[in-house]
Amino acid sequence: MGKGFFIFWKLFALFYAIPFPMILYYNIKSDSYPPDLAARNPWVAIGLVVLSIIIWIIVLAGYYHKWVLQTLFIKRKIEQLKNNGVKREAKILTSVDKSNPKVSYSTYELNLSFKNLVGAQIEEKLTVNDLRSYERRFQEGKSVELVIDQNPSDYPYIVLSSFEVSIKMKLFIMLHIAWIIVAALITGYYCFTYQTESEGMGWRFMAFYHPLLVCALLLLFGNISILGRLMSKFANQNPKKDFLIKYKGLPATARLLKATQTGTYINEQPMVEFVLEFTDHQNQRHGVSIKKIVDLLDLDSTRQKEVAIFYLKEDPKQVAFASDINELSIAI
Repeated sequence: MGKGFFIFWKLFALFYAIPFPMILYYNIKSDSYPPDLAARNPWVAIGLVVLSIIIWIIVLAGYYHKWVLQTLFIKRKIEQLKNNGVKREAKILTSVDKSNPKVSYSTYELNLSFKNLVGAQIEEKLTVNDLRSYERRFQEGKSVELVIDQNPSDYPYIVLSSFEVSIKMKLFIMLHIAWIIVAALITGYYCFTYQTESEGMGWRFMAFYHPLLVCALLLLFGNISILGRLMSKFANQNPKKDFLIKYKGLPATARLLKATQTGTYINEQPMVEFVLEFTDHQNQRHGVSIKKIVDLLDLDSTRQKEVAIFYLKEDPKQVAFASDINELSIAI
């Protein structure tokens, strides 16, 4: 499941959250015009207006947190991680130059090998931006020092010990401007609808199906994020859980007892439930199942007798395929 797939679904959901309710409303409105505004209850209309304003304030606050405050949180998290994290030496297995000639820094995609928090050898794909490319610090075969979060629960989970964090004020200001533009568009839409629909009757045109309320509700209830979570759930993608297993888990070889299709398809790829059995570090046997979207070209994986997994040391029922957690990548 690539990033393009989830971007497509987010844009698809965004269309149904904003333009689609407007298209429906104005088509219905034109068919039933002129509306009988005098017969409508003004208090119900005012209540709907107040409700829509409250919802939009909550939505805008969420966007401000995501666009602005989260940037400050990540900066603080990295600073705390560098001071309190666990240091590990990592060997660069591969280094691919992904630099953009239009920017002043170099970008490298690294494949690193190091020990996780419980001493198991793992690999991590890390994308780094290097302002000092002339030092050739990220060449294949060299070693770098990582700092790992002792209790990985939120991004970022690891950083380079030499990583220097700063906020680009230009981008930071642009995010503020973008948020202000969104707030201005919403305010402008209130003014536009009042001028074009009130007909001297105040807010009586406001109805439960008006875009001012419908769009706000759809965004509030996370029509975009909920769909993204559903896609992730169906695709068995839970990055936080997978990163936790990766950094605090142990490797094991599991016997594949059964692999059956669930009947669910994502992007025409079948979801398969794998029933596994393995023995943990305390010689305890566990039976677990993992649901995963399997590429049609990789159906042979459902016929293997044994598969490599990682399990959470403190909770062996939490497992992930080793191939999946090795594909996790972090952009710094």
